[in-house]
Amino acid sequence: MSYNTLKIRQIDTTLALWRKAALPPRPGKGWIHAIRTALSMSSAALGARLGMTGAGVLSLEAAEATDSITLGTLRKIATALDCELQYALVPKHGIAETLQKRAKEVARERVLRVSHTMALEEQAVDSELTRSQIEELAETLLRKRTKELWR
Repeated sequence: MSYNTLKIRQIDTTLALWRKAALPPRPGKGWIHAIRTALSMSSAALGARLGMTGAGVLSLEAAEATDSITLGTLRKIATALDCELQYALVPKHGIAETLQKRAKEVARERVLRVSHTMALEEQAVDSELTRSQIEELAETLLRKRTKELWR
């Protein structure tokens, strides 16, 4: 097993746990507000833990609700709320599946472009051979793992 294959499997395994977690959506006013109020903590009290005013905390809550807060700020607030910030980009599909799908897309585009040109020159290739060429090129693209997949 190659290093890249092992790396992909490890990432897929790790992120599969996140995909299965079915995390709830962010509350309308954000997690900071939801946790702070669940703890019966005033914005002034949280502000004191963060070295800022209560109005500053309300601004941060609004920033979280509008996706304009930074991860660094969220991490500081999480610590002040005795929480842990967990963060991940969770692909909708496994990495290996995404690579296979992309390789087939690129292969199909390339083979069909050539196939079209050949058809114009009355050298058309039958559909089974075209499908076989797409599969072979996709396998080659996957094996090489070049940047060609994402151009």
